Amino acid sequence: MATPTPSLVSVQWLANAFRQNLVGPKLRILDASWFLPVMRRDAKAEFAQRHLAGACFFDIEECRDKSSAFDHMLPTSSAFSTYVGDLGIGDDAHVVVYDASDFGSFTAPRVWWMFRVFGHSAVSVLDGGLKNWLDEGFPVTAEFSRPERADFHATLNRACVKSYEDVLDNIRTRQAQVVDVRTPGRFRGIEPEPREDILPGHFLGATNIPFTAFLDASGKELGTEDLSGLFRRAGIDLGRPLWATCGSGVTACHVVLAAHLLSQPEVCIYDGSWYEWFQRAPPELIITEGEGKTV
Repeated sequence: MATPTPSLVSVQWLANAFRQNLVGPKLRILDASWFLPVMRRDAKAEFAQRHLAGACFFDIEECRDKSSAFDHMLPTSSAFSTYVGDLGIGDDAHVVVYDASDFGSFTAPRVWWMFRVFGHSAVSVLDGGLKNWLDEGFPVTAEFSRPERADFHATLNRACVKSYEDVLDNIRTRQAQVVDVRTPGRFRGIEPEPREDILPGHFLGATNIPFTAFLDASGKELGTEDLSGLFRRAGIDLGRPLWATCGSGVTACHVVLAAHLLSQPEVCIYDGSWYEWFQRAPPELIITEGEGKTV
């Protein structure tokens, strides 16, 4: 029986893989960096200046449903297959994802989840990301050569993706718990959203656990005992169905990763998240301590 792929790999693990010349068609590295406009950083430009040797840039602005009015919605299975295959990733590749955020991990769990929800479980997040890679003194490069195209076959697990209608129904039934990972100020409605056309707040029944709470001071994932305590203190029962949301479905994936590390069943993502909810929901379903939505 094949050994399951770890969901997290350390920078030392990846450095050893480089030393053993394992990085290539069977071990692909992806830089999944993306930054909010308020961060004033250009992920593509930074990748061109420095990245891990052999890495390709995974652009979540490109690999999405461009026909949707909402941000970062999942692409079709065929579009994901084409995009990933163009990065030299085949069905038998182990994929390691990192990002260059100051948090240590920001967008990498989203791409980790995308691979998993499209049926590819051989994927890991680099614990602590580029931040810890550099802190440990490991090298980066500006050199890039596009790998040869590979065949990748994706099949979407639709059960793990929740819609606006699903959330509406869940507000009524309370069948699933929902964790919102935005900052407490955005959740409460007293801190602005990054998008000027969206007001902050949350929907009924959501529990706030900021995504940064899943990381330690160095940007690495908390240990399992601390992760268990984090969920427990928030009143989340990992034995019950759990969904996650955020601004546009990106940082929500930190909840999926944390629960997975605790060997818990698959957490579902509300892919439209707050940006869809605010635009579609009636004012009475926008809970806020600040300015409310008007009709």
